[in-house]
Amino acid sequence: MHAQQFVRSIRLQADLAGPAEAGRHVLDLAGPAEARRHVLDLAGPAEAGRHVRDLAGPAKAGHYVRLAVFVIATLATLGCRAHTDPDALTIAVIPKGTSHVFWQSIHAGAEKAARELGATIIWRGPLREDDRNSQVSEVEGFVSRGVSGIVLAPLDDSALAPPVAEAARRSIPVVVIDSGLKGNDYISFVATDNRKGGRLAGDELAGLLHDAGKVVMLRYAEGSESTLQREAGFLEAIGARKGIEIVSSNQYGGADVEGAYKKSEALLSRFKGSDGTLGVDGIFTPNESTTLAMMRVLQDNGWAGKVKFVGFDASETLVKGLADASIDGLVLQDPVNMGYLGVKTMVAHLHGQPVEKRIDTGVRLVTREHMNDADAKELLHPDLSRWLKP
Repeated sequence: MHAQQFVRSIRLQADLAGPAEAGRHVLDLAGPAEARRHVLDLAGPAEAGRHVRDLAGPAKAGHYVRLAVFVIATLATLGCRAHTDPDALTIAVIPKGTSHVFWQSIHAGAEKAARELGATIIWRGPLREDDRNSQVSEVEGFVSRGVSGIVLAPLDDSALAPPVAEAARRSIPVVVIDSGLKGNDYISFVATDNRKGGRLAGDELAGLLHDAGKVVMLRYAEGSESTLQREAGFLEAIGARKGIEIVSSNQYGGADVEGAYKKSEALLSRFKGSDGTLGVDGIFTPNESTTLAMMRVLQDNGWAGKVKFVGFDASETLVKGLADASIDGLVLQDPVNMGYLGVKTMVAHLHGQPVEKRIDTGVRLVTREHMNDADAKELLHPDLSRWLKP
């Protein structure tokens, strides 16, 4: 990674996730030795300083250099820990992406488990959830570098199978979280019962429609086993209601909100009447990005609240949409628990304890009427700051 790329990484992460998360991400992105070299370059020579000013502008140059200093301070801490405790467990946690609240929640759970169990985690993953090559490279890199174990949320059930098989050949155990993986080269699968989640969404939407009407489902992405299961579960539940017609179920929103917005808009435009009304009665979306995009399209076209809409996952924006009737229901996973159990399962295995091959982390559907229930509030408003310092 060149100095300019390093600064761009700091910039982007600072804008997306805040200074502390930026430092952590860039540290993980470059690797300790590489990050240390670039931080020293950026904080020292005049030429490096010029690159920072050129990329960030004079006003923000100092801000990003301070982030660089944060990284090197973290490096020093991690370096001391690694050299003074040779028996410490180092676990790589590789999510599908790093920008959505869902993945930040998994990160918090992983940190919680690591602190309780005396392990160190390295959190590193692609920015975009469709960057298969990046995630494959992350796994391959940790296998080559050597870590105690890997906790992986595979963004493609086929593409990630070979590097996981190689990890097994190198005696590096892998716990799979969130989304399934082909093959059997992992020690445990820790995830939501996604098919059940899809059925919960289908049953709720059918009830809202009184078992009659036209329904569309916007899929997420090909190769994502978790959302494929949700989509299949939804279609099973809806298909059992003879009065409901599924008018579209073969379109994909994709991994980012902007792309999913365009796909949602194009999908619904097919059912838009000459008077501007929407000829669809119900909608289902299977993850955070597609749910947010679809909600925005409904709001921007004046359709929010006029069509029944059930989505998947939660963020502050989606919770607000649930409260103001833009969304009628959200199927909620427990990502903090998923991250926690993923790391806890890995540590147990590394200590020679038996672990279950399949661990269910729970799923439930929340409606506006029950969003203030104590158990629902914990899932809708997780306190991540305790484990992820700002």
